[in-house]
Amino acid sequence: MKPRAVVVGEALVDVVGDDAYVGGSPLNVAVGLSRLGVAACLHARVGDDDHGALIASHLDEAGVERCPTFVDSGRTSTAAATVEADGSASYEFDLDWRIDEPDVSEATLVHTGSIAAVLEPGGSVARAAIRAAGPATLRSFDPNIRADIMGDAGRARRLICDLAAVCHVVKLSDEDAAWLGVETGQTAEEVLRSISDSGARLAVMTRGRNGCMAIVDGAAVERPAYPVELVDTIGAGDAFMSGLLFGIVRDGIDRHLVEGRSLGPEEIVRVLDTALASAAIAVSRSGAQPPSPDELDGLLGRG
Repeated sequence: MKPRAVVVGEALVDVVGDDAYVGGSPLNVAVGLSRLGVAACLHARVGDDDHGALIASHLDEAGVERCPTFVDSGRTSTAAATVEADGSASYEFDLDWRIDEPDVSEATLVHTGSIAAVLEPGGSVARAAIRAAGPATLRSFDPNIRADIMGDAGRARRLICDLAAVCHVVKLSDEDAAWLGVETGQTAEEVLRSISDSGARLAVMTRGRNGCMAIVDGAAVERPAYPVELVDTIGAGDAFMSGLLFGIVRDGIDRHLVEGRSLGPEEIVRVLDTALASAAIAVSRSGAQPPSPDELDGLLGRG
């Protein structure tokens, strides 16, 4: 069966100074997957305004299918991004997150994450979509934590950890892991292992310039980042996520994860390197711009 991804989550516009870039973590993942040849449908909503039209055009250009209720009469969500001298970005959100129940019956992969998985009223729908996925469907989650708009911290941590426990693939940053470990006193690595122990077959933590760490069935694997001239980090984690999921379905590892079969170290390294290469390309240019297949193959040395 040809892979088909259903992505559930927010679509918004990142405003950086006078420039506007299409964004939203789940949207970026859907675009990244589609650019790499994985059919993707995004379940989100935008308003009937200029920002919504910009988002719709961006998705159409990337070949991402939009859910039937994608556009409504409300406003399109925005995130005012501030890029620091070191290329890191912070955000101030104006978010309206609500969505109709998505159809995941034909999906081989269902993904959600970030604000969409926690903020109501859409959060309940996004979490239900993951749980509604059939037994042969790969379930993935990227917490991409925005603590200042996720409401009560204790509730958000519980929702994130509960959702991670029912997913095959969980990707978080070291900052996400540190925030999740505040109440328990766990280190970032201990949080990653806890997520693995709770049920995630592949738990991955990104470490910026220091690459990433993954735990697969209890075994830890670390990989270095690709050297790159940093422009900004907008969409970096999302490009890593789409690259990770692409590598998983490209190599047939999704079936191993779903069916409980073991993975060899070479398979894990290949997938992680694909994700790291995808992120490296994204941070080498402005805005959330995941790679094309040729760009990814070029950096991986297979082009």
